[in-house]
Amino acid sequence: MPGGELATRPLHFIWICDCSGSMSGEKIQQLNNAIKEALPAMRKVADENPNATVLVRALHFSSGAQWVSIDPALVEDYKWFDLDADGVTDMGKALALVADELKIPPMTDRALPPVLVLISDGQPTDDFDAGLKKLMDQPWGKKAVRIAIAIGGDADTDVLQKFIGNSEIKPLVAKNAETLVKQIKWVSTAVLQSASSPASQTKDSQTQGNVPVPTVPPDVAGTNGNNSGGDVW
Repeated sequence: MPGGELATRPLHFIWICDCSGSMSGEKIQQLNNAIKEALPAMRKVADENPNATVLVRALHFSSGAQWVSIDPALVEDYKWFDLDADGVTDMGKALALVADELKIPPMTDRALPPVLVLISDGQPTDDFDAGLKKLMDQPWGKKAVRIAIAIGGDADTDVLQKFIGNSEIKPLVAKNAETLVKQIKWVSTAVLQSASSPASQTKDSQTQGNVPVPTVPPDVAGTNGNNSGGDVW
């Protein structure tokens, strides 16, 4: 029916989380807490945009990579399961798994560009370039809104920049829990809003592919010393 549920387009939102040993302790605890805290705001954004059906899932990588749940869930039904940290950093395997899910099928050609959020505190220990190539070989991988969050001062921001694939959009940098919470909320709301809305309705933005990405507020970016408050990672 015109204007009814059949008119909505699926928007896949995927968390890609580093669960290597260096993320153990406070980092992984705060990541779990930040995403759980952001879910109500994420549901509100989705509820306010009838043009998109927001589908959420998460993938974690350490020694290997695995979907928390391979089936996407409606954002209103989505539940976050706490992640643990151990092992190495097989980021390339993670991107390869995402690439498999962005093929047509299971994706449809009428979907909205997916949002991929890569969160890491270190450097890949496997073939990152091969995983990224596999992702970018998929049309929906290339069209995806790709955002990266670097946790702590040891994260490989050059690799995260390659994942983003746009020199105008920089990785966010979280050096404490307070900044991470702000960044997770911004990705879950402002970026989701842009991805699910017509480009013509979004102002003050940077374009990534065919999707405008909101300009990052200074207190969210985490660069230039904007990481005050709390222990520094």
